[in-house]
Amino acid sequence: MTSDADTPVLSGAIGDYREFDPAAALEGHFQCVWSNAVRLEGGGLSAVVPDGCVDITWIDGELVVAGPDVAVALSALTPGCTVIGARFRPGAASRWLGLPMTEIVGERVALSHFWGKPAREIAHRIGDASSTTERMRVMEGALSGRAPDVEPPPPDMGFAFNALKTESAGPGMAVILDRLDVSPRTLRRRCQEAFGYGPKTLDRILRFQRFLSLARRSGGERLAGLAFEAGHSDQAHLTREVRRLSGFSPAAVLRQLGA
Repeated sequence: MTSDADTPVLSGAIGDYREFDPAAALEGHFQCVWSNAVRLEGGGLSAVVPDGCVDITWIDGELVVAGPDVAVALSALTPGCTVIGARFRPGAASRWLGLPMTEIVGERVALSHFWGKPAREIAHRIGDASSTTERMRVMEGALSGRAPDVEPPPPDMGFAFNALKTESAGPGMAVILDRLDVSPRTLRRRCQEAFGYGPKTLDRILRFQRFLSLARRSGGERLAGLAFEAGHSDQAHLTREVRRLSGFSPAAVLRQLGA
């Protein structure tokens, strides 16, 4: 999708975005590795919307940690550039970075802030690679070398994330509290450490992500139907949530995703 330089475009629509399974050594820590190749006629403002996740990205020659978002984050991308990244599993980022995610909500922080000189050296090696595939291989190799020294993420946060990813608030939350045998206060504290915010905010974000997934394969389905399937109370609720989290109307999201 193309646009003028001042008009934001959803990050998944501004280039050729692809996800890949991580290397075997990283499977317990990362959901995926990914690349986003911006078209030569593209570029401009990329709108990165909240997804409940934390990523390490390589962009403009630097490794950056993209903290958990609660609102859309705009990033200027040059035509023809390629961004690569690795997406942490739920709860894994705090153990790799050494701090609770509440400290980097909505932030973009150089990886060198956490790892010092080794992060800059890894970024240089990635930049020296001759192709996107090779750059991703260098990133995975560097992360794989550190993985044995990092404790895997707690399974309870993975369960909470996946429960809210597939269920709306109410049934999903009840299942989590029952299965984990914790109080609402304890769940809120654990979620804040792992995701940067409590379970209610995480639920809102993952419901929005369900809408995006449905929108990509909607086949012209009406917004009222998409709202119901995603778990919103009605179309007005969908509109409020989508605008709050992305800055776009639901109809604009459908257009950008080619639905």
